Amino acid sequence: MYDGKSVLGLIPARGGSKGLPGKNIRNLMGKPLIAWTIEEAIVSSVLDRIIVTTDDMEIAEISKRFGAEVPFMRPAEFATDTARGIDVVFHALEWLAKHNFLYDLVVLLQPTSPLRKAEDIVRSLELFQSKKAGAVVSVCECEHSPLWTNTIGEDLSMRDFLNSSIHGKNRQEIPDYYRLNGAVYVADWNYLERNEGFFGDKTYALVMPKERSVDIDTELDFNFAEFLLEHTLHQRSESDATRQHEDTSI
Repeated sequence: MYDGKSVLGLIPARGGSKGLPGKNIRNLMGKPLIAWTIEEAIVSSVLDRIIVTTDDMEIAEISKRFGAEVPFMRPAEFATDTARGIDVVFHALEWLAKHNFLYDLVVLLQPTSPLRKAEDIVRSLELFQSKKAGAVVSVCECEHSPLWTNTIGEDLSMRDFLNSSIHGKNRQEIPDYYRLNGAVYVADWNYLERNEGFFGDKTYALVMPKERSVDIDTELDFNFAEFLLEHTLHQRSESDATRQHEDTSI
């Protein structure tokens, strides 16, 4: 329960992936990719139930081993490359409702965001409460402003490539832009159904740091996430060693 509301944690993880085969259970720093999300969901202590929706038995077994529930297997029609993510959510909610499990809020956590922390999940619910929101969606600042981008024709001409409004301006003078980072989606169950998704007039942005916003879709994404995790664990190890040295010096 959070602020008197029951909260469902939902983790979607299908077996097929053309971009990075087997990515949801691929070993990342000693444990399956999906385990990073399950463990942080548990640590957050704000989710009444953590469910993985999958079509893959191996993903199901690994998910249960790390503490999530898999009360049903996802039908094949919701596990294709063309299946909409929101339909996967609605299928799970309909299954739960049919079995008399109703929740006030749904927190969607994609396993391809392994750097998301428990504190991000908690902050999303705090924002939801403070804004009296219908939904909260996580974002991060864009690495590069989209104002510096455009399409290029077959002749490779860059005529009118840049908008005249940014000519001669420094990066600091250009507005900040944000992108969806795929880490956390929160919504009131009724709001979700009414808007057929997480976006509506009562949806607010949870701004997350870029270093926790890697969304794994390619080999490069995976390698970058691994690099960031190694760096974080190394820093934590050094900090613990320093603290231990200070304690023994007293």
